[in-house]
Amino acid sequence: MSPQEFAPPGPIIVGLVVRNQTSRGQQNSEYYVTHDDDHHHRNVHIHTHHHKLGSNPSSSSQLPVWMKETEGIKMSSEEGIMGPDKYRVFLHLEGPTVQWKRGRPSYEAVNKLFEDGRTKVWPKGSLEETVQNMVKTLQMEFANKARLQDFKIINPHKFLAFVNGREGVSGEEVVKLGSFNELLKNSLPEEFHYFKAKEETFESTYNDFKTCFPRGFAWELLEVYSPPPLIAYKFRHWGFFEGPYKTHSPTGEMVEFYAMGTLKVDSSMRIEEAHFFYDPAELFEGLLKGKKIASESKAVDSSPSGCPLSNLHN
Repeated sequence: MSPQEFAPPGPIIVGLVVRNQTSRGQQNSEYYVTHDDDHHHRNVHIHTHHHKLGSNPSSSSQLPVWMKETEGIKMSSEEGIMGPDKYRVFLHLEGPTVQWKRGRPSYEAVNKLFEDGRTKVWPKGSLEETVQNMVKTLQMEFANKARLQDFKIINPHKFLAFVNGREGVSGEEVVKLGSFNELLKNSLPEEFHYFKAKEETFESTYNDFKTCFPRGFAWELLEVYSPPPLIAYKFRHWGFFEGPYKTHSPTGEMVEFYAMGTLKVDSSMRIEEAHFFYDPAELFEGLLKGKKIASESKAVDSSPSGCPLSNLHN
């Protein structure tokens, strides 16, 4: 997971085509994703469990909540016709009962950073576009929603997040601690910790991140290695170090890192497990090389060290 890019369905994911086929009182929801390039055409079919719908085959009473809310909606990430955000379908559909940590977020700035700096533009409706938007939505929900009951991209009863093979963390724990506080834990001796997760809060990491990456911390999918229900993928995270990070002055340079991840999804394409594998040193290498700010070093050193990733708009 990652800062506020941290993160992706509408149905659960932009570009995903849902086809309902009815036969003998049974409904089969088929998630159909196509991928086209110059050399091949790939189709990925995912069949949900069959739902007994009784005498009314068109009933949607047993469909997943996210599907009922977006039923009949057709949208492409290129057109953005459903709202201001092209990559996080639920953001503009959220009702008034959703509790936000700091109000409904806007991703306008980081979307521009993403579109200006991305290295891949995935075809509309492709598996790659689907996964990219899934992760962006995942990041958005963990960075901004205050209650797990308001999440739509995950299965709240089963969700666990794993970082570098460590013990899994529940969704409730991630909401409480902050997504990057969990991501940046490490097993080094205390004296070598450049990020002290135990001393951090959601707000401290958020403030540090917003300060050092004022335009956000963009996230892009680089490759998908396997289709659902166990999706393996590679990604890139980047931003420009244009504000101070703790005692370090900004360099104006790009800070980026590359990583791998897997998503285990259920038959409704809700995430049950998210695994992330990366080296936090790639991030901090770019931040800690900024010159020390002598006049502020004493005051800043006495405060908890914040994670720039924690709630960055990605």
